[in-house]
Amino acid sequence: EVQLQASGGGLVQTGGSLTLSCVASGFTFDDYAIGWFRQAPGKGREGVSCINNSDGTTFYGDTMKGRFTIPSDSAKNAVYLQVDSLKPEDTGVYYCAAALFGGDGCSLGHGDDYDFWGQGTQVTVSS
Repeated sequence: EVQLQASGGGLVQTGGSLTLSCVASGFTFDDYAIGWFRQAPGKGREGVSCINNSDGTTFYGDTMKGRFTIPSDSAKNAVYLQVDSLKPEDTGVYYCAAALFGGDGCSLGHGDDYDFWGQGTQVTVSS
């Protein structure tokens, strides 16, 4: 059974930092790209960042560069999302998802290329 377990969300003050975790099971982790997406209240899903574990390529959404980092640990089947200098507009539910891109990097879009999704973890940034 494929599972993606996202965790690490919580209430953080503006300017703070947070690390989210996504632990995968049920598929060959090193073959897949893992992406992070978020959905703010009343808004559509937005791609944050992805990493292709098959070639190590990372990609960040246009407005995500500089504050977000996406390390991967294949020994733990885990991908993390490190966020610095949090802003109230970072508030939302953060989801991790898995997709097969082969050895061709990764992309985000609206997540249509992603086959498996985790349950999400809530991040709330207070002003």
